[in-house]
Amino acid sequence: MDYLLGTDIGTSGTKTILMDTEGNLISQDLQEYDVLTPKPLWAEQWPEVWLTAAKTSIKNTVQKSGIPSEQIRGIAISGLYGGSGIPLDENMEPVRPCMIWMDRRAENETKWVKDHIGEEKLVEITHNGSDPYYGYTKILWMKHNEPENWKKTKLFLPPNDYVIYKLTGEIAIDYSSAGNIGGIFDMNTRTWSKELMDLMGIPLSMMPEKIMESTDIVGGLTEESAAELGLPVGMPVIASGIDCGAANIGLGVFESGIYAAAIGTSMCAALISDKPVKGKDLIVWPYLYNAKRLSYYFAGGATAGAIVKWFRKTLCQFEIEAEKAGGRNAYDVLNEQAANIPVGSEGLIVLPYFMGERSPIWDSDAKGTILGLSLAHTKAHIYRAFLEAVAYSLKNAMEATGENLGEYILIAGGATKSKLWRQIFADVTGYPVVCPVHDVEANMGDVMLAGIGTGLLTFEDVKKWQVLDEKIMPNQQNHQRYNEYYEVYKSAYHHLKDDMKTLTRLGKMEKDM
Repeated sequence: MDYLLGTDIGTSGTKTILMDTEGNLISQDLQEYDVLTPKPLWAEQWPEVWLTAAKTSIKNTVQKSGIPSEQIRGIAISGLYGGSGIPLDENMEPVRPCMIWMDRRAENETKWVKDHIGEEKLVEITHNGSDPYYGYTKILWMKHNEPENWKKTKLFLPPNDYVIYKLTGEIAIDYSSAGNIGGIFDMNTRTWSKELMDLMGIPLSMMPEKIMESTDIVGGLTEESAAELGLPVGMPVIASGIDCGAANIGLGVFESGIYAAAIGTSMCAALISDKPVKGKDLIVWPYLYNAKRLSYYFAGGATAGAIVKWFRKTLCQFEIEAEKAGGRNAYDVLNEQAANIPVGSEGLIVLPYFMGERSPIWDSDAKGTILGLSLAHTKAHIYRAFLEAVAYSLKNAMEATGENLGEYILIAGGATKSKLWRQIFADVTGYPVVCPVHDVEANMGDVMLAGIGTGLLTFEDVKKWQVLDEKIMPNQQNHQRYNEYYEVYKSAYHHLKDDMKTLTRLGKMEKDM
């Protein structure tokens, strides 16, 4: 029997799994860490944290399995959207921490791009707009604000590609990671846009020359890394790519016209398509399969499961203590109570913008809001309104993507553990919802990509690994009712967004006093 490894470098932890070539999970290991937030809206991480976690999780997974190392035939490594990428000097050493996807410091750079280049030109070439989310605006922030670090920097590498370099000695970037940097990658030609890089003053040499498919073998393990990990020298390391794309691969998405949403701490909702869907409201990059033909058209909430977790932690001490004392799971209790609340939570709307918002509204100042409270509302009402808010956010993302979303939506992640929440997603969107029977994370997609890259598996083989549950059909009466609430959801943000900006300004003033 042959075995394959899949490693995903996440925002808060790195996980590795080992599977056999029939799709059975053998062993796994998770290494956790924190995000550095030295200032408001800043979020960064030192790459050594990722490298150490990746090496440890791989080594532990191999040791736990008891599998002879020569039977482990390859590994694919995916990673979080690394924003700017890791700035590296001439010796390939980090110059400063990497500004990751949630970092929002590059507001001035975003405005500069809009004023000096224009979003119309940007969208035409890159299919993406301008926002602090994108890596290229973070790179410009470093250029404008840290001239000494800028002088030292010779190359930017995303997290997974940096770890692959450290394991193999090979410098490359996968198509999805290159495209997700945004405004310097030409989606029409699938290469770096020298025109835009010249306009921004970013040398072409700062980007990896070699751009690879996610199934390509970047290189083999060096003697040093192989000895450290307990794996064979030269074992193939496959490129993989952005973790939410790898998760879609794990769901068995290899074709155009499928809309899939991964709903965990945040929400990544995307249409995989071979037809252009241009618009500054979407995030667009080459997909992890057939990257030169298929694209990932992404919209999604900065918070999803995070607001439900916040609700439990902040407002549900009784349920938490009861669970600790041996009682039922607090989420199960809350879901049961919320199931008895009518559609729309009897007049409540929650705006789930607890950390600003990405696509499709692109507003760093957006705030979490509970609208419509009365003395008649209970904790169960508010909890259900939180679940409904994430479903409204998904519907908003789907509207931004446009039509031709397929016959159903594929939903994975922690949200699918709640039967109530699954039904709410179907009722709010009006689409049948299909969920995987087993939990799917980026790691399974990595294993699939490793198998394909090494030739041990075909796409037809890995498609059989994913078992989907029965469709959850929308209740049409509930859907019509939710449509009315959804209009309030959209208009509430529209009417409050100026006040939200004022609250941001006032909050900054308080911190400065």
